[in-house]
Amino acid sequence: MPFNKGYSVTVWRWLTPGFVWQQLDCIDDEVRAEKAAYTLSDHQYERHRVWMVVGIACLCLTLVHYGKYSSNLEALIRWLDAGWSADGRWINDFMRSRYRSLYGYCWWGGIHLVGFIVIPMLTIKWLFKQRLGQYGWQWGEVHKHWPGYLFLALPIMGFAVIASFGDDFSRHYPFYQQAHRSGLDLLSWELIYITQFVAVEFFFRGYLVNGLRRQFGSLSVAVMCLPYLMLHFPKLWPESLGAILFGFFLGILALMSRSIWGGVAVHVAIALTMDLAALIQTRGLPDHW
Repeated sequence: MPFNKGYSVTVWRWLTPGFVWQQLDCIDDEVRAEKAAYTLSDHQYERHRVWMVVGIACLCLTLVHYGKYSSNLEALIRWLDAGWSADGRWINDFMRSRYRSLYGYCWWGGIHLVGFIVIPMLTIKWLFKQRLGQYGWQWGEVHKHWPGYLFLALPIMGFAVIASFGDDFSRHYPFYQQAHRSGLDLLSWELIYITQFVAVEFFFRGYLVNGLRRQFGSLSVAVMCLPYLMLHFPKLWPESLGAILFGFFLGILALMSRSIWGGVAVHVAIALTMDLAALIQTRGLPDHW
């Protein structure tokens, strides 16, 4: 393991560029050692596998981008309603439901689950014949790298609390506007939100970074950062700018710890802080189940 040095270091060590570049060099040294044992057929297979990783990733990104909207769920219900001769009952029940917006987010979370977890996992298991643990679906050594994860989480959580006093922030979060209505609404929304973060972390820091690591080394993190940034474009501009460094550091940490779960924990901590801070500043937390 090339990442032994530096893990008893303080959080502030991550602020030094030399330490970060050292970890990138360690990633590349490890990849070079692996490639030293490659045969010609191994090199050819790895090049072909990179094309497959990128091709499947493009399909998954397209599916999530165009499929996640609740209008697709509405169209599906209309189609089923007509196909089963329900005479409009199903679509009318859906449109009149007090949980219609929540159902839309269930669809949103489900599309992320299929596009960012199910399809990549099937690709890894059936096409690449590899273990999911090789793509970060394991605990790995997250516990050894807690300073890096803390370095990412704490400043953004603090910023979220400060930003919650602003109108733009408070109007934007939570995405589900009825989260304050009841405990069920809030809990259901947060479970959907957390599932989406697991999906995003596995796709970007699991499937993409590890799928490209053998061919590109630490540059796999740079490749991953581009689509990850674009995923944030519909959000507020500070979030999009933050996603550049956020994706970079999470990519390094995922390779160092051989796990996506530290990144999931960071995302969940930040998301809960943002949602709860925004609710407290505006509509308040729900007072009944």
